[in-house]
Amino acid sequence: MPQTLPSHAQTVIIGGGSIGCNTAYHLTKLGMTDVVVLERDQLTSGTTWHAAGLIVAGLLKSEAECEIYTHGRDLYARLEQETGLPTGFRDVGYLQIASNAERLHEMRRLAPFMRRHGINIHEISPQETAALFPIGDLSDILAGFYIPEDGRANPVDVTMSLAKGARMGGARIFENTAVTEILVENGTATGVRTATGETITAETVVVCGGMWSRQLGAKAGINLPLQAAEHYYLITEKIAGLSRDLPVLEDPSTYTYYREEVGGLMLGLFEPGAAPWKLDGIPEDFAFGEIEPDWDRVGPHLERAYSRVPSALNVGVRKLFCGPESFTPDLAPLVGPTPELRNCYVACGMNSLGILNGAGTGKVLAQWIVDGVPPVDVTAINVNRFTKNEATRAFRRDRGPELLGKMFGQHYHNESFRTARNVKRSVLHDRLKAAGAWFGESHSWELPDWFAPTPEQAQVERYSWFRQNWFDWHAAEHRAAREDVILMDMSSMSKFSIEGRDACALLSRLSCNDVDVEPGRVTYTAWVNERGGFEADLTVTRLAADKYVVVVGENSHGHTEMRMRRHIGADECVVITDITPGITQINIHGPKARLLMEKVSSADLSNDAFPFMTAQEIDVGYFNVLALRVTYVGELGWELHVPSLHAVQVYDLLMAAGQEFGLRNAGMQTLGSLRLEKAYRDFGVDIDNTDNPIEAGLGFAVKLDKPGGFIGRDALAAIKAQGVPKTRMLQFLLKDPEPLLYGNELIYLNGQEVGHLQVGAYGHTLGGAVAIGFAETDAPLTAEIVDTGDWEIDVAGERIKAVASLKPLFDPKMERVKC
Repeated sequence: MPQTLPSHAQTVIIGGGSIGCNTAYHLTKLGMTDVVVLERDQLTSGTTWHAAGLIVAGLLKSEAECEIYTHGRDLYARLEQETGLPTGFRDVGYLQIASNAERLHEMRRLAPFMRRHGINIHEISPQETAALFPIGDLSDILAGFYIPEDGRANPVDVTMSLAKGARMGGARIFENTAVTEILVENGTATGVRTATGETITAETVVVCGGMWSRQLGAKAGINLPLQAAEHYYLITEKIAGLSRDLPVLEDPSTYTYYREEVGGLMLGLFEPGAAPWKLDGIPEDFAFGEIEPDWDRVGPHLERAYSRVPSALNVGVRKLFCGPESFTPDLAPLVGPTPELRNCYVACGMNSLGILNGAGTGKVLAQWIVDGVPPVDVTAINVNRFTKNEATRAFRRDRGPELLGKMFGQHYHNESFRTARNVKRSVLHDRLKAAGAWFGESHSWELPDWFAPTPEQAQVERYSWFRQNWFDWHAAEHRAAREDVILMDMSSMSKFSIEGRDACALLSRLSCNDVDVEPGRVTYTAWVNERGGFEADLTVTRLAADKYVVVVGENSHGHTEMRMRRHIGADECVVITDITPGITQINIHGPKARLLMEKVSSADLSNDAFPFMTAQEIDVGYFNVLALRVTYVGELGWELHVPSLHAVQVYDLLMAAGQEFGLRNAGMQTLGSLRLEKAYRDFGVDIDNTDNPIEAGLGFAVKLDKPGGFIGRDALAAIKAQGVPKTRMLQFLLKDPEPLLYGNELIYLNGQEVGHLQVGAYGHTLGGAVAIGFAETDAPLTAEIVDTGDWEIDVAGERIKAVASLKPLFDPKMERVKC
């Protein structure tokens, strides 16, 4: 008997694929029974039905990725016992192969980290690899990496089993019920309208519409940058003797995965130069659909795929399948509450990993909806990380072809996307390029990574996990910061003007530190959630009784703005203005910074007149700029907020005046090495929403007794009351000057594994690789244990002796900063 569409539900989920059914299932597990799933056609009819069903770990580089993955693998393995419907999961095993030294080194770096987080990955010999995958030509490989518990599942079976589990928990699922509109009232999602004109009001609306999500969201003003692309796999005819339990094999050198399929072999392509599909919008009636294969375009990629299994050429082709999958600009999903609408959440843009990561993502989103706080680090997947630029047709057209190959190819720590560039450029860009800048990209900003002696030399000769050709040039920038003076274009830093009668009340409520200070004071502070987990770390500068400037990293732009706007009270008067486009931020740092600034300004820049953590408007040549005496590199200096109209002139003046002081341009590599020598933290890189300021060593910026308190005050007070933490963020310096650190390397204390590094760089002043990371012990991690312990860091399987410290190893007394 057909179900009747309800007029109201606690939660309405749009989309009945893997993500929608996973979200519904996990919501019911948390006790939310009034859940409605609306599927425009039939369950799985979008892209779920043609997924390859791989349940394999790949290379996972964060705790959150590991947790999301392992939850799904474990759930699919046991779900049939709960629902009575099979998932088709079989743990046939998973092989990744390394056919060059760089890939081998990368795998050896990440394997210990993945093992630490529940993934049983181990290096095996070429001979062992060949024995596990006898159909392949593995004569060129250096090693394999094997996970016996990984495997494959049937995507349709998985989804149907999840749907039944959701129904068992009280959810109702309606097929052939297309949602045409998200209902909105006063900036809040209030329900949905279907194609038949029926409406369902809801307390929460969740968009899980797969590749249709962008166009549906756009109708409600929601920014969801994702684009469908052609995605291919080839299935051969049956191959005699091919085992049904053949492990899944992944080969980055051919951009292909291989697995058994009904007695034949599936060759799945993640080819470079993929083709975007339907840039102007996905057809609403596309269901269980295929795309006509472009044999001419995909032919060379198939030839490369066959080179790994040449014997497969001896059998025919059963099917060359081409179907759409949706991809995001940075290859991470879009998950979480939308900044545009209250009570609206999304989970989409799974980058062809909807089965693999669907369960973990559904669990994360369900807990986020029910608890109001996500259970894992979501800084990399939070939907609020993008601006509208990345959703434009031109951006999706240009970035799309790079995405599939980027997923499967070899990766390097400093390699940026090559397409859809120059979206956000400082007005100083051309000056920096002429000065020899090599630019990387972060959140669509063009950032000078390092400077070569001439523009012609500004090239990466060869990406590597070892020293690259620019290493010595970067070292010279670093030395200039410590010995002379550097200039850094930090225009990418997000800057917000906060004005109005209740500006102080809003920022005080958000900030752990005291921001109700005299005008002209700069306050470093964390923002935390109700559980004490970080939401931001930033500076808040008071310019007047009712006016502040907030400065935060480019990776936190959307999240910071959203958090401020969501916490303005109904009766409060606060105006938030994003002033980033109008302000060029020029940082001047180094022991000769004051000498340089005194040459171009008539202001009194002495320590008495302009002390650390204060702000003044000063003249620089013909121009007036806001100067903040702060540092993120551990040296004397100023952060100059220059109106972009005058920025080129100010830059030219500073460069000319600074020649006698050894002034150099410096890039992001140098910013990283300088700040890590000083052990400065960075939200979204080495601290996240699952960490708290007490354990992260930022308790000095938490004022538990400030009037009025702040969001998360009680949680932090409880953590503080426990005494010396068992988990603490420490700084590490390798005693061997040769190895490099990047992050995810394991930490050992007295021979026991106690944590992993968050981020690393080379400390040219300290004389070795330096990093910060959390160490966790059974007992309180006291200063004595830190100072006297035998510390080691695992670098690609080799343990390197290290020095650990609670205080910065460079200038722990802040003498250079406050001079």
